[in-house]
Amino acid sequence: MRHDSRLSGVLHILLHMAQQDGPLTSEVLARAMDTNPVVIRRLMGGLRDAGYVRSEKGHGGGWAMARPLDEITLRDVYAALGSPSLFAIGNRSENPNCLVEQAVNAALDDTLRAAEAQLLARFGEISLAALFADVRRRGVVPAITSLEKTHGS
Repeated sequence: MRHDSRLSGVLHILLHMAQQDGPLTSEVLARAMDTNPVVIRRLMGGLRDAGYVRSEKGHGGGWAMARPLDEITLRDVYAALGSPSLFAIGNRSENPNCLVEQAVNAALDDTLRAAEAQLLARFGEISLAALFADVRRRGVVPAITSLEKTHGS
């Protein structure tokens, strides 16, 4: 099964953007993340709509942070991405009249709801500023313009 890595990818992009002096184009971000600029624009659209980033058109334009990192949490970014499913586990629904299936599904639903609530609460406690501080503790991060040449960070 394929994992949804959009949250991880967007967080990666935002932390790189936070260390830039000016806006970065979708093309530059796409090269640095080894993806297509259309993917970057699609991901960034929800963040722009939520007010976390802004887009500037024209020469010298691109994507830039619109709010300080300490005002944005992982939960905020997750919500801006459309709150994708957190778990791959799902209920069997082939025979909804089956009492065993009903009991199993009820137990799974309750457990997954509780786990999701706990995970989202933890996401709400982690700011992008905290992530950025962790990045800084780990060492010096090369500028994204040098990253696009190596396709890694």
